[in-house]
Amino acid sequence: MALIGNREYYKGIGEIPFEGKESDNPLAFKYYNPEQIVAGKTMREHFKFAIAYWHTFCGVGADPFGPGTQNFPWDRHSDPIEAAKAKADAAFEFITKMGFDYFCFHDFDLIREADSFSESESRLQSIVEYLRDKMKASKVKLLWGTANCFSNPRYMNGAATNPDFNVLARAGGQIKLALDATIALKGENYVFWGGREGYMSLLNTNIKRELDHMGRFLATARDYARGKGFKGTFFIEPKPMEPMKHQYDFDAATVVGFLHQYGLQDDFKLNLEVNHATLANHTMQHEMEVAAAHGMLGSIDANRGDYQNGWDTDQFPNNIVEVTEAMITFLQAGGLKGGGVNFDAKIRRNSTDIADVFYAHIGGADTFARGLLVADKILTSSPYNSLRQKRYESFDSGKGLDFEEGKLDLNDLYEIAKANGELNLQSGKQELFENIINQYI
Repeated sequence: MALIGNREYYKGIGEIPFEGKESDNPLAFKYYNPEQIVAGKTMREHFKFAIAYWHTFCGVGADPFGPGTQNFPWDRHSDPIEAAKAKADAAFEFITKMGFDYFCFHDFDLIREADSFSESESRLQSIVEYLRDKMKASKVKLLWGTANCFSNPRYMNGAATNPDFNVLARAGGQIKLALDATIALKGENYVFWGGREGYMSLLNTNIKRELDHMGRFLATARDYARGKGFKGTFFIEPKPMEPMKHQYDFDAATVVGFLHQYGLQDDFKLNLEVNHATLANHTMQHEMEVAAAHGMLGSIDANRGDYQNGWDTDQFPNNIVEVTEAMITFLQAGGLKGGGVNFDAKIRRNSTDIADVFYAHIGGADTFARGLLVADKILTSSPYNSLRQKRYESFDSGKGLDFEEGKLDLNDLYEIAKANGELNLQSGKQELFENIINQYI
């Protein structure tokens, strides 16, 4: 049931129903049926769809060449507490009308940062109490919280990797408050996105020292949260660049290595973003496969980039082929470990009607749902799995199995190579695999 606050912000739009693919209603789901069971779980359980507070309720369409085009009524309040309450009212109205169960936030998405640390703390505490009541009334939950330690000019040289200890300490204080807010709201996870944890020039950068500081900082934050009874998972969100020339959390493989290097692998997993994967010259499926191979496929930020742009455009997902391939990995990995699918996406600058944000989220949810349905059919009804298995069958028995089990040394491999002589080529059948994807879509 939609939760309306003191006023209705999205007038004329009710709760979004599921009507099926034959429906022409733009304000209805065509594929996302929350209670439909796929691969043993409902779609609601698989996805745990979440709304990104920062884009949906804070992003006004501004870009480097012009101011915002979306004039939110909650931003008209001069009093920061009243503005934050109005924004929360709008947020929970939207989330409940969409029928989603979760939201995600940065600390100062919830309320404007103050001029002093102590006043910021007071403001954050006040809105947390208000949100707690909204969550109780709506049954909406917090998928994860995080802290914005990248926008304020104090973080121009990074937060945990800043060369000035006092800035690092300020970031620690801010993250403590964000963790406190997450714990108070019963958040299921906590995310670290190192928006400026990297470098612009190696001439003035000590990489090893900065990485050591980041590893110690994350361990300190983990220990604090665990000491407060936080049972959730910590996520690192990889991104290769922008705003820094090079960021230390470049991609999934880099983060996995970093977590093992600093002994964080038991508490941390990865929150992967589609647009960040493509900026690293990977596909989302690649990043998910890397994370899943290490048991670290934690959560997803759903969006897409623009193939003609070299920056993070955060558009809503709509590429069914790419999402289907990602959902194959999703199902083979047994789903996400603790997280969900957060729509870290924003409507375009020229999308200015209140219905546009509904269209965007409906389309994103339907794309993921359709991808899941297709992926499930591929895995259960097509030759996809048997073809992949056949490609590696030489390791299922005989000397190949001996190698996998560590029973062969290099001399053994030499003798086998000499006995085999020249080998026949084995086709990878890439085109056949691609045709299977298209056939089931």
